[in-house]
Amino acid sequence: MVKSNKTIMQYFEEQASATPSVPALLIGDTTVTYSELNSKANQLARVLRERGVGPDTVVAIMTLRSVEMMIGIFGILKAGGAYMPLLPKSPPERVRYLLKESEAPLLLTQTPWMDDYDVPMLDLQKSDIYRGPAENLDQINHPEDLAYVIYTSGSTGKPKGVMIEHHSLVNRLTWMQRRYPLTSNDVILQKTPFIFDVSVWELFWWSMVGAKLSLLEPGYEKFPQAIIECVARNSVTMMHFVPSMLGVFLNYVSEHHEMARLGSLRHIFASGESLTPLHLRKFNQTLYNTNCTQLINLYGPTEATVDVTYFDCPTQGEIERVPIGKPIDNIEIVILNQQNEPALVMETGELCIAGVGVARGYINNPALTAEKFVPHPLCPQSRMYRTGDLARWLPDGNIEFLGRADQQVKIRGIRIELEEIEAAISQLDDIDQCVVVTKHESETVTLLIAYLVVKTNISLPELKQYLRRILPDYMIPDVFITLPDIPLTPNGKVDRKSLVNLRK
Repeated sequence: MVKSNKTIMQYFEEQASATPSVPALLIGDTTVTYSELNSKANQLARVLRERGVGPDTVVAIMTLRSVEMMIGIFGILKAGGAYMPLLPKSPPERVRYLLKESEAPLLLTQTPWMDDYDVPMLDLQKSDIYRGPAENLDQINHPEDLAYVIYTSGSTGKPKGVMIEHHSLVNRLTWMQRRYPLTSNDVILQKTPFIFDVSVWELFWWSMVGAKLSLLEPGYEKFPQAIIECVARNSVTMMHFVPSMLGVFLNYVSEHHEMARLGSLRHIFASGESLTPLHLRKFNQTLYNTNCTQLINLYGPTEATVDVTYFDCPTQGEIERVPIGKPIDNIEIVILNQQNEPALVMETGELCIAGVGVARGYINNPALTAEKFVPHPLCPQSRMYRTGDLARWLPDGNIEFLGRADQQVKIRGIRIELEEIEAAISQLDDIDQCVVVTKHESETVTLLIAYLVVKTNISLPELKQYLRRILPDYMIPDVFITLPDIPLTPNGKVDRKSLVNLRK
């Protein structure tokens, strides 16, 4: 394994010194140079150090996509801490839980979101934060220190915080730069909400090489026309889509003949869901054939620093299935069969990940860390993350993703543990039993359906209102159905297939 000897902010500071007047951030009509971003982040970092922030200090940040978001993240890292992103629209009870569970001593936010969260807060929109010295601070942390903590849905009923170190982040970004090199002329579009790990390469890759970051204005990520306008205005060259949204975007581009306005795009990366041959066919017809834009399929869990495999999609011909490809630099993929031995070619097994990208573990959860991060079977002194994903090696050395071994699902690229939703609903006294399943209504629409066995009549509006206090919107079921009992298989397990078919 080859570990970086730099933190991510050292790369940025080198660029800020070399190209201070070059634009770094673009949002709406606002442009921020490398020097301006570096100075503001340094001033904030000094305030944070005065508040006790240092190596492995987890600092929460809750902002909309904005210049303040970038200053906040960079300021936390420059202070030596690790950032933990939270969405402003998250249920307050969930925010309080995450702050307490992570032991974050401080929350950075914007004026509209200042509230009582039982921790000290800093308003990133207040000018008095930015009055101190603007030069770079002394480096106090190391590549093995934490860079960020991102919470994902948890099968135990509670979200779990994944701890990623600087060397893992830098490895992921330097691989991307080697494989798909950026120049100072490139512009990355940042449109992924920063609570999801895909945002990580959007947030930092550009800063290592003197490129630019175009911040899509908040809320516009669901609207193809707004994305097209932003790409055309800022000459965006690199961006990401979840495959389901990619399909919607390609249909819109084709129907409205917008290909010419996307001529700056060099690469589009897809991850978060299975990329299908239909996606690839539409992509090549719409963007490759007109602009020579190339599509790359990426795969990886939050626990292994965003992505661990890649597949450069073919630009001609047809393929039956789109593989997730081959490992990136300093990552080892191990597929274990039912005997816990390395699987043969074309043999289905559990995909496991070893190497530089593997997370430190789950914050303040040693039991779950020990369960999921295990000794490598062929190299016991090394750690390996068991993903729960099923996969197989193909004869050409690529990997084919085959689904999940458990109830984890992804909807629009968002990782959801159905057990977390079931646990939240089952807390109510009126609920005797709850099972949540997914139903694919179309290529782009997947519903969450909750089947309930109730003790007494329950008000669905009150149930939804209760869930909005503890779950994010994307985890609240779309449909609630009451049943006299939950169907079981002959061996006594919940018959989820039968439940899905009930709504056909």
